Amino acid sequence: MPSAPAARLRRAATWFALAALVVALDRASKLAVLAALEPGESVAVTGFFNLVLVFNKGAAFSLLAGAPGWQNGLFAAIAAVVAAVISVLLVRHAEQRLFSAALALILGGALGNLWDRLAYGHVVDFLDFHAAGWHWPAFNAADSAITAGAGALVVDGLLPRARAGGHGA
Repeated sequence: MPSAPAARLRRAATWFALAALVVALDRASKLAVLAALEPGESVAVTGFFNLVLVFNKGAAFSLLAGAPGWQNGLFAAIAAVVAAVISVLLVRHAEQRLFSAALALILGGALGNLWDRLAYGHVVDFLDFHAAGWHWPAFNAADSAITAGAGALVVDGLLPRARAGGHGA
């Protein structure tokens, strides 16, 4: 009979696979954009969406992007700590589907952007949505996964609990 930690890891494997899929999709999309566009180049796709290659040395919405360089190490360290904490939570709560799926999306996104920080010293962003001359800050697939995961965590928190101390579905 497998030990309890081994059984927990086996149950968590699905969520780690989802995180790995997010990383793979993020890497593939970034590599395609890096091969197709020059930095700052923009290609109109629709009337409200462009592909644009930008390098973000900051965090979400280019927070601290103008700092002299120390921020890359800080954000990489934060991503590594977040990844470790989420990994522990995934093993402990693997049976809680929505909660674990949300965490897996956040983990995959954090690791995708961490890869960029370690490999390039910045995050590769390329999705540019706009309307009436206003542009949302460019983002990437990893950012999308993090946002979807955060939204799913909110939904999970609003769902009635199936048992005391448990998470929603």
